Amino acid sequence: MGNPVDQLVDLLDLEQIELNIFRGRSPEESLQRVFGGQVAGQALIAAGRTVAADRPVHSLHAYFLRPGIPGVPIVYQVDRIRDGRSFTTRRVLGVQQGRTIFALTADFHLPEESPFEHQLAMPEVPDPESLPTALEEVGSVLGELPPFISRRQPFDIRYVDRLRWTQEELKGVEPRSAVWLRTNGALSDDPLVHACAVTYASDMTLLDAVRIPVEPLWGKRHFDMASLDHAMWFHRPFRADDWLLYQQESPVAVGGRGLARGQLFDRQGQLVVSVMQEGLFRRIAE
Repeated sequence: MGNPVDQLVDLLDLEQIELNIFRGRSPEESLQRVFGGQVAGQALIAAGRTVAADRPVHSLHAYFLRPGIPGVPIVYQVDRIRDGRSFTTRRVLGVQQGRTIFALTADFHLPEESPFEHQLAMPEVPDPESLPTALEEVGSVLGELPPFISRRQPFDIRYVDRLRWTQEELKGVEPRSAVWLRTNGALSDDPLVHACAVTYASDMTLLDAVRIPVEPLWGKRHFDMASLDHAMWFHRPFRADDWLLYQQESPVAVGGRGLARGQLFDRQGQLVVSVMQEGLFRRIAE
């Protein structure tokens, strides 16, 4: 089946099996649970399929309730909560083998003229063209790539700061990270596809910010992390196949949970998406 980007688009292209009911594929993987970004992206597609095309998504709030089983299809049930003059709201439940594994509420907004605008400036960072790809950087050290790298293949990801590989390099490091990312090929012009692609990608590196002060991001892991909830706000139109800077940080980690937040900027410095996520972290038994 095609290149990794075509596979991503196919993964997000749900089958409609009844009014307000959709079914999504879940690839067979050796990992213990379905990737959260996949479920969130598929649920957003399901919601968007029930909304007029002139109302782009402006926010989503999601909870990961149970780990999904790789290889088992996920059914998405859409509840049409509101169809207002300016806003449309949808609630989506992801169900697998009769159990709800995921819940999402998404809001769509008919664009309107803003009486004023402002944003914080994009940080100054190297251009993506001057940085190695994550696959090149990781492969040069590890040689054999980890199994979850398959999830990242649809995207060209480039770390702004060099990766750290030893505990010595982590001393004094703050829980912050930044990557440039874009799909590894062109997407259609459908804004919903771009929103869902970025929803998928937003879950790939965000919780890494929680781990940065305690262990190298790649190589042997001492902590297992799982997404608990995920929220996104879409501020401006963007393309997921153009470079986006994903600035990420973790304000706090306590009680076995870590909070991370991120901002996505386009090449022109416009803030296009904001993200918040909380994850559960536990030490892996030796």
